[in-house]
Amino acid sequence: MAPTYSTTGRQRRVFVPRPAESVPLATPQFQDPPIYRDLMRTWADRGRTLPGRHDPEWVRLAAPTVRAGEFSAPRDPRGDGR
Repeated sequence: MAPTYSTTGRQRRVFVPRPAESVPLATPQFQDPPIYRDLMRTWADRGRTLPGRHDPEWVRLAAPTVRAGEFSAPRDPRGDGR
């Protein structure tokens, strides 16, 4: 069987430039306006959810509901393992 490609043709050299070094961007650290800080303090004192903070109630509510037998084999009704 004859090859479907030529082994005697010119080979190309592909030049891939080295990636430029990344320069870390300085993220400015802004302080929240006083009215926002006061609002956050008030919400925290009242036990409310705060933006950017872990909320265990949301985690619990957003967790998938697993019903009995949904992710495992159904139990044997006879109970003898057959």
